[in-house]
Amino acid sequence: MPICPNCESEYMDNITICPDCGVELVKNDEFTENLTTPEDYQIVYSTSEEYEAEMLKANLDGAGIEALIVPKKDRNFPAVGDLAVIDLLVKKEDFEEATRIINDINSNTNPPIEENP
Repeated sequence: MPICPNCESEYMDNITICPDCGVELVKNDEFTENLTTPEDYQIVYSTSEEYEAEMLKANLDGAGIEALIVPKKDRNFPAVGDLAVIDLLVKKEDFEEATRIINDINSNTNPPIEENP
């Protein structure tokens, strides 16, 4: 049975275009071979600050590198402060480039912003 690679709906064999998405359908075997799994990703950076992970993700996205933010906060464990680690993951094939971009960002020291007198 053909499947839509966009919405993942399955259709009868005589249908070639997804009526909802307008995308050409692919064979089910072809679709499952191209699915992304957790094994396809690698941790490229860890932080305790959500804003830092979001900013790095935005920079990686801008460079065409898909990144995922995975918080590891355990809401069942009461603690003072936020001790959770947040991992930033990228696909294994993008790991070297993502590491280079993150290292460039972290090594960039901008001068302080001067206030107008």
